[in-house]
Amino acid sequence: MADVIVRDSNGTQLNEGDSVTLIKDLKVKGTSETIKRGTLVKNIRLTGHPGEIECNTKQVKGLVLKTEFLKKA
Repeated sequence: MADVIVRDSNGTQLNEGDSVTLIKDLKVKGTSETIKRGTLVKNIRLTGHPGEIECNTKQVKGLVLKTEFLKKA
């Protein structure tokens, strides 16, 4: 997993524990929640996939987000 480079929508490399900001309103599958654009997500965790991260928000715990909707804070 160490050889996978994860990049945000601007091409900036993301690391474990970074903070990211959403660049688009996202509806969360399986719930009625919408996470708004500009929401700060702290302490991200990298998965084995270069296009995904795991995180927790105030509304939803254990969320997997695609990096194309994020920018490094």
